[in-house]
Amino acid sequence: MKKRVLITGAAGFLGSHLCERFLSDGYEVLGMDNLITGDLRNVEHLFSSGDFTFYHHDVSNFVHVPGKLDYILHFASPASPIDYLKIPIQTLKVGSLGTHNLLGLAKAKGARILVASTSEVYGDPDIHPQKETYWGNVNPIGPRGVYDEAKRFQEAITMAYHRFHGLETRIVRIFNTYGPRMRLNDGRVLPAFIGQALRGEDFTVFGDGSQTRSFCYVDDLIEGIYRLLFSDHCEPVNIGNPDEISIEAFAKEIIELTGAQTKITYKSLPHDDPKKRRPDISVAKAVLDWEPKVPRYEGLKMTLEYFKTLSEEDLYKKDHKHFDNFIRR
Repeated sequence: MKKRVLITGAAGFLGSHLCERFLSDGYEVLGMDNLITGDLRNVEHLFSSGDFTFYHHDVSNFVHVPGKLDYILHFASPASPIDYLKIPIQTLKVGSLGTHNLLGLAKAKGARILVASTSEVYGDPDIHPQKETYWGNVNPIGPRGVYDEAKRFQEAITMAYHRFHGLETRIVRIFNTYGPRMRLNDGRVLPAFIGQALRGEDFTVFGDGSQTRSFCYVDDLIEGIYRLLFSDHCEPVNIGNPDEISIEAFAKEIIELTGAQTKITYKSLPHDDPKKRRPDISVAKAVLDWEPKVPRYEGLKMTLEYFKTLSEEDLYKKDHKHFDNFIRR
């Protein structure tokens, strides 16, 4: 019999790529999403597969899946600054109640579960680059705390289930990732810049642009997650690309790539915006024999080609009018 895997957040950016990967490797895939931020268009090409089943469900409510389950990958969560502002309570609930429900399901089914955590657990870090042993510098009551603290709780309850119930658990801390199927106007810096370039708008940089990020192409990330799931490592693992770049330099890189006739404008740095972000991937290298392969420029070209296929409606759609007063990751 084929092994069965449940992937939550299946219609999202990362979830949809995970569904493809497991289907291509011969698994029966159960995708689950409440479609608050996910898009059915990301997985509609999978509906013709006899090995793919989609459940429209919010994992913050009780989760039942008939039959056996071998693996669960919990990727259901809003994951962009605009989402935190629009649906802060749902963001907290999916990281807490949703994770609790899925850990309970994994326990009942005897399944191994991998939960998607984030580099946001490090907050605005005092340690650079960030190692898994760093406990972070998070403002629990700030606007982005609804996401940061939900993920920190998610890690804590996952390790509690591992230690108390002996559940097979895995935790991936995901750093900035990009690629096809990102929402163009979701507030993250890469789609924001590309969207501004395609619309002929000036680029918006917050602060002086010296803050840094490290961008990992989605195919590299999926490979790292896949290896982690099948490893014997139960503690958190950073998966990301340590090739660090300042936001100002990144904006200039996007301008060169797109040929946009535009300039960079500057606005005040939002509250609690991390100044540095780069993963230490020593654990991933040693335990998973993993490191990113796709150079940023090549990944950006593939991502740009995807965004060029979007409709005018998608190109000009604004997810939230208050975005510029909030946070950009």
